[in-house]
Amino acid sequence: MVITEVPFCTVDWSAVEATEHPGTTGKALWRTFEMGNIRVRMVEYTPGYLADHWCNRGHVLLVMEGELVTELDDGRKFTLPAGTSYQVADGANPHRSSTATGAKLFIVD
Repeated sequence: MVITEVPFCTVDWSAVEATEHPGTTGKALWRTFEMGNIRVRMVEYTPGYLADHWCNRGHVLLVMEGELVTELDDGRKFTLPAGTSYQVADGANPHRSSTATGAKLFIVD
């Protein structure tokens, strides 16, 4: 990852307004910071959330709370409890997220 045009800065996530993104079921609440060529998000999925799309974007994702299930388009599924992460490059493995119980994530892409 090459981060460009981002000077040192801090983010008070409690001051960043959340935007709502409905899934096929449930919803995602995103708090987003964008600068230069990066996007950093604190994301909360409600219980029963299922993404409404397959994502091709690369991410570094850390599960902070709850449990996340990530499904790849080849059928593989990965269950990530709090304290685990995944990393994937742009276009490498289309994926989508779901959670039965809800999850809080920190994502850099």
